[in-house]
Amino acid sequence: MLTYLVIIPILIATFLYLFSSERAARVIAIGVQALLVVFAFYLFMSTREYESVTYIGDFYSVLGITLRADNLSSIFVLLTAFIFLMAAIYSFGEKNSRLFWFLLFIWEGALIGLFLTRDFFNIFVLAEVSNVVFTILIMYLRKNRSLYDGIIYLMANLVAIQFYLLGLGYVYRLTGVLDMDAVGQAVALLPAAQFVLPYALIMTTVAFKCALLPLYNWLPKAHGTPGAPSAVSAILSGLHIKSGVYLFLRFQDVFEGVSGTDFFLVVGAVTGVAGVIMAISQTDLKLILAYSTIAQIGLIMIGFGINTYYSNIGSLFHIINHAVFKSALFLGAGIIAHAYDTRDITEISGVLRRYPAVGVATILAVLGIVGAPLFNGSISKYFMMSGAALPLFIIMSFINLGTITIFIKYSVMLFGRSQPAEEVVKIAKTQTATVLILGGICFLGGIFGASFVRFLLGMPVSVDLLGYLEKVVAFALSMVAGYFIFTRVLRNSPILARIRKIDLSFRAMCACLGLFFAITLMVTGWL
Repeated sequence: MLTYLVIIPILIATFLYLFSSERAARVIAIGVQALLVVFAFYLFMSTREYESVTYIGDFYSVLGITLRADNLSSIFVLLTAFIFLMAAIYSFGEKNSRLFWFLLFIWEGALIGLFLTRDFFNIFVLAEVSNVVFTILIMYLRKNRSLYDGIIYLMANLVAIQFYLLGLGYVYRLTGVLDMDAVGQAVALLPAAQFVLPYALIMTTVAFKCALLPLYNWLPKAHGTPGAPSAVSAILSGLHIKSGVYLFLRFQDVFEGVSGTDFFLVVGAVTGVAGVIMAISQTDLKLILAYSTIAQIGLIMIGFGINTYYSNIGSLFHIINHAVFKSALFLGAGIIAHAYDTRDITEISGVLRRYPAVGVATILAVLGIVGAPLFNGSISKYFMMSGAALPLFIIMSFINLGTITIFIKYSVMLFGRSQPAEEVVKIAKTQTATVLILGGICFLGGIFGASFVRFLLGMPVSVDLLGYLEKVVAFALSMVAGYFIFTRVLRNSPILARIRKIDLSFRAMCACLGLFFAITLMVTGWL
């Protein structure tokens, strides 16, 4: 059963590439993708009662390739199928070539396979396939800047994956197997000190995929390139980067005796703060959203680092929420950038007047990401901050305040008046519908937040009314503070222009990988 979830997107990709009528092929492909969402939902419902396991080639246990779906992996599979469906509907009216559609669905198959496999080597293969596909999509328009950014992304990933390969080889040398469950059993039986080195090697690659500080620079480069279609940017920030978080969770379970949870809690806190500062300094639509993704990943890592019942639930729910509202924001930003022929927010105004549907969807997504009451982000952040010690609570509150300030700056373009001479560009109905659907989910995920958590995660939760009211008051005060910070402190600050110019070269990115590995090795060995 599980093999079909990987094979169907590949078959869709091949069909789209070979079928003579492009428009008819896209209609059929979107229909099949919708059925794949239904199939993924059926798998999700099944895994609430039992795990689903498929042994490929009749080789059982650790001898062959095993696909295994539990509640966590089935959630990621369902999320993948849904986000790709939204991306396909959004891209329906665009003049993209067959190559674009082929690569889009190959990317989906690789990500679903990554979420289902339990083999260290298969993870390497599928991660590399998705990286190569994404590299080509970055360079899709073949502009000089796009080609440069794509090559930098590919080379940086090739260096990062070497750490994983070395860790994989070391794990195999110690245990004789590559199956994650079998390795986890071996780690529990053998001295934990033996696995410190492979853990540090593997987690360096995982941290790179999560865009944790100082390994974050590839993400804004990938978003900032002019050649990447908006649907690709939405999948990258909304979903692709979550594959790193998923692997982080899996490997923390495998290396339970050596996992450096406290270390990654600190890294998450630093990443969240740095992401906020970098996002506030940007004026490019996509770069603001890219750096805010880094800040939200840092927040998610803090939630997992706190490691309480509610903080873990909040982090998992925030992964889902972030995929929804960040996809809506990137798709909406693509429409706005196309309509105004610029990505500079200082040159855009009156979006809500010219394109009310897109403006409303953007507002709904913004309210979701800032954690406004009655929106999905407020529920996940409420759970994430439950049980946080005072220092962590202050850091998380700072990240939330920074996020509010970022999107006050971002939302300025929605209001005001457009220039009378500006031509109103026609927006495809499929694009408008997509961003409205995603924006609507942001609202429904807040109204029925606790019910969504119980349904998706299968865990009993309750929202304390008094505690939630305290969060509402804190949010209102943060809105006032964020508006003051933006208008009185940051709007014309020369410091932001200097921060905006911070960029890491390829050499610096490689040096950061080595530095992160060394620190992880020392801290994990010491802990």
